[in-house]
Amino acid sequence: MSPRNSVDVVVNAHSGFQNVDEVRARLEELFAQADLVVKLHVARSIKQLEELIHRAVNSHSKVIAVGGGDGTISTVASAIIESGREKTLAVLPLGTLNHFAQDLRVPLDLEAAVKLIAEAHEEFIDVAEVNGRIFINNSSLGLYPQIVRERLKQQRLGHGKWPAFAWAALSVFRRQPFVEVRLIGGGKSLFCNTPFVFIGNNEYAMEGFKIGMRDRLNAGVISLYVTRRIGRWGLVRLALRALLGHLAYEKDFEAFTTDHITIQSRRPRMRVAFDGEIGVLETPLHYRIRKQALRVIVPRPQ
Repeated sequence: MSPRNSVDVVVNAHSGFQNVDEVRARLEELFAQADLVVKLHVARSIKQLEELIHRAVNSHSKVIAVGGGDGTISTVASAIIESGREKTLAVLPLGTLNHFAQDLRVPLDLEAAVKLIAEAHEEFIDVAEVNGRIFINNSSLGLYPQIVRERLKQQRLGHGKWPAFAWAALSVFRRQPFVEVRLIGGGKSLFCNTPFVFIGNNEYAMEGFKIGMRDRLNAGVISLYVTRRIGRWGLVRLALRALLGHLAYEKDFEAFTTDHITIQSRRPRMRVAFDGEIGVLETPLHYRIRKQALRVIVPRPQ
């Protein structure tokens, strides 16, 4: 098979699966059944993951298939875009939640996902960025970065991911951290003292049972969702109204789409979450959409 049709497979061993050797053997079997020539590598550390991504981006293979959580996929997507090389991203649903895979309509069954890679139907999708940092799903300020930080502390103490997350969420919820920001974009200028600011790559459903999902990844917009200062029980009320489909009537909730947003703050630096990872960025924060910047493998339209 020609290099153009070969596949580099990078799997993050610290994603949402248990038996690494079993997953590797299963992938080798499935790719062989799909008659694909692959170079399969499993990363067992952050340093090794970075090395494998660099190697895959600079190889002769056209497709890079990524097995891991959305943070791993986002890292590979960023490396592909920044390299300027004509690479295609394929997703293997090996993460804990697989948000990106679901929004791409990639099957969550591993065998079906490999068959999809063999079909090789490609489309271009958008990515978003903040101060040059690319993300594929979303970015946020306020509650969520604090929760992620606390969760990582608990995991370092030996707690499992989900117990650590639950403890972190309750701890941060009790402290009720707020960020004071000015949001400029979409013809608006809003000053908010808020528990959260959420910025999405394209538009998210914020009501009903599709909450947190996206119908499109190529509409060329970023979406912003913010609530004005409300107490902890106000946040609970907001969540319930979202599930019941009444969020549009919530006076303390603001949402709009645009192609760029600036977030100003009195703080010189802010803790920011993007695709489940956290970092500290200098303010102001400049968000923008990068239209059709990433080629991906997706199901053929019905």
